[in-house]
Amino acid sequence: MSLTAEPAQQGTARLEAVIEALLFLSSEPVGLQALSAATEADPASVQTAIERLAEHYVFERRGLVLRELAGGWTLCSHPDAEPAARRLFSRPRTPPLTPAQAETLAIIAYLQPVSRPEIARIRGVNAESAAATLLERGVIEEAGRSQFGAVLYRTSDLFLRLFGLRSLHDLPDASGFDPSPELAAQLRDRLLRAGDARAGTG
Repeated sequence: MSLTAEPAQQGTARLEAVIEALLFLSSEPVGLQALSAATEADPASVQTAIERLAEHYVFERRGLVLRELAGGWTLCSHPDAEPAARRLFSRPRTPPLTPAQAETLAIIAYLQPVSRPEIARIRGVNAESAAATLLERGVIEEAGRSQFGAVLYRTSDLFLRLFGLRSLHDLPDASGFDPSPELAAQLRDRLLRAGDARAGTG
C-alpha cells in the first residue's frame, strides 16, 4: 500500500520518517523526484514532508540539519558540532587547493564548459597540472569536446556539495569582484586574447 493511501496525519508523519531514513541511507543528495518515486507519494507531499522535517530539526535543536545541495536533499551534521567532530575524526586532511588550482577551478565554474587551452590562455600559464588534480579530486569532470577537439571541463556535483551550493546559480556574483586597476588590466588582456583565440583556431 502506498503512503498516500494512509490517513492524512498518520501518512504525513510516516512519510517524514521514511524520507528521513532514505536520506540517512544515501551518501549522495537525493532529488525530489527520486524521493517521490521511492515513497510512492506525490512531489507536493514530499516537498511538504521535507520542509516539516527540516523544521523539526531546527525546533528540536538536533545535531543534524537538512540541507538542499546539488539539486537534492541530504542530512548534514550541525555546524556547531564541527569542532568536536574534528577532534573525534582527526586524520590527515586533503591538501588545500593551491592558488593555481583555485584559479583554474574558478574559471571552470564561471565559464563552463571550458577547454584546457582556453583556461591556459586566460591564466597566461599552462593549466594541465591544475586541471588534472581537480579532475582527480572529482570536483570537475569532462563534458565532451570543443569544435576543435579539445576536452571540455565542467564542475561536478561534488563541487556543489563541497562549497555548499544548491546549484551553479548560487555562485557568488562575479560583478562584486573589485580588482586593482593593474589586475583588472591583466585580466582584461587575458580574456580578450582568449576570446580572439576561441573565435579563431581555438
